Amino acid sequence: MKLPLEIPDTDWRPVVEAWAASPAGQKLQAFLAERQAAGAVIYPPEPLRALTLTPLSQTRVVILGQDPYHGPGQAEGLSFSVPEGVRHPPSLQNIFKEIERDLGVPRARSGSLVHWAKGGTLLLNAVLTVEDGQPASHANRGWEALTDAIIKAAAEDPAPKVFMLWGSYAQAKAPLIAAAGQDHLVLKANHPSPLSALKPPRPFIGCGHFSTAKAWLEERGRGAPRKA
Repeated sequence: MKLPLEIPDTDWRPVVEAWAASPAGQKLQAFLAERQAAGAVIYPPEPLRALTLTPLSQTRVVILGQDPYHGPGQAEGLSFSVPEGVRHPPSLQNIFKEIERDLGVPRARSGSLVHWAKGGTLLLNAVLTVEDGQPASHANRGWEALTDAIIKAAAEDPAPKVFMLWGSYAQAKAPLIAAAGQDHLVLKANHPSPLSALKPPRPFIGCGHFSTAKAWLEERGRGAPRKA
């Protein structure tokens, strides 16, 4: 990871620049520099990759995760995604299981969701860095100010979007979306983790979010872009 953070050259740039100049942004970057100087191994190498791959103007779906994967070679700057060839983490396995159940699409061999990001799905974690083997080690350090601003900007943009909020942490962001007063669909379910995917009140397995989102977006002329 390089510092200062490389600001994506997309329409997210004003949001990131405002945050980077704010006290929260300055504090976060100082913290990252301090941890790197101390020899900490920080993932992912490109914390803002989701904003580079999925510009606001192309965002049709927002999937909010909590924290990057904290194992070597797993995090790639997109929530729930892992690089090509990396074993699928349990939550991602359940996401693919629900897609197969809901849409009849066979489970993907690759755990990389880069094609989702390029197709208009913003795969955003609430916290964008983590230290090796230490989940939530960069929580409450300043990232949340940026990711809340990103969610707010996505919600205020009038183009219809689907927000998939899985688990209580993601669902706590619902007021940011509601406050915008735009035509968005908010879908809520338990987190896809095996610890909660089958439990009430809203089991992830069986939630039908993927078919619901597909139909809703198609009704509004925002279906998936056609492949060349």
